[in-house]
Amino acid sequence: MKAIPYFLPYFLGLLLVLSACGREKRQRKGFAVNPSALTEQARSVDGLRTDSLTLRTKAQDILLTQHPAHRLTPIYRINYHSRTNKPFTGSNRYYRNYETYGIDGLNNWNGNYLPGFSAMTGYNLVNIAHHDQDTDQSRPLFGQPVLIRTLYYPAYSRDTLNGQPIARNHYLVSAHDEDTNGDGFITTRDLRRFFLFNLAGERIDTLLPPHYSAYRSEYDPTNDRMLVFARLDENQDGQTVYEEATHIRWIDLKDPRRSGWQYRGEAANWTPAPVD
Repeated sequence: MKAIPYFLPYFLGLLLVLSACGREKRQRKGFAVNPSALTEQARSVDGLRTDSLTLRTKAQDILLTQHPAHRLTPIYRINYHSRTNKPFTGSNRYYRNYETYGIDGLNNWNGNYLPGFSAMTGYNLVNIAHHDQDTDQSRPLFGQPVLIRTLYYPAYSRDTLNGQPIARNHYLVSAHDEDTNGDGFITTRDLRRFFLFNLAGERIDTLLPPHYSAYRSEYDPTNDRMLVFARLDENQDGQTVYEEATHIRWIDLKDPRRSGWQYRGEAANWTPAPVD
């Protein structure tokens, strides 16, 4: 058996760090919202190239929903490799969940992240086109490009929850839809909002109050609720940091217009009293 070279663990660790840095830089990329934002200082801070000003898009695939008349098409921004200048687009990635909750056999989510919902994301996903087969009409979910983090849509599979078939009749979208921090770009540094759309692709509600930014979620299968963890932009500078307070919003997935606060925490800089 050959000995492992002493430098190999350090080399592998360095590769992981460099890979993570590359992913983080790509994740931060978005697009400019006005020409004046494209200064050398802004580009160096955000890692955004001048191609950000020309926002060209390309459709990728068709998403089949549970409802035959309603189909969705993800729209991606065309990006350019920094070295070769060759164009590329992101691709659909799906959140999966193969855990079993409750009594075995009564819950079959077919690997979906949430029962009845497929959840997808992609690099520089900037819109979703909705098509109604009955009217042969199409419309974008957003009137202008945004940076979509996650789209939840009625799953094509036949899912069950607590032994009952489950049907979803709406779309949920978390997205950075505005240059909230005023740096001239829409990126993941801006506040991430959470929206509700009906089956026709019409926005009917915003599921988080102003000055909140969603950053992760959990699921309560007993109550069929999504729990959205959101940071409060306490100083209202259009972005959030780890030290700002985290609140948890519950959303009834049967009717997402029903929601409330599961928890409203204090800021993370709370200092405990000294112990005698």
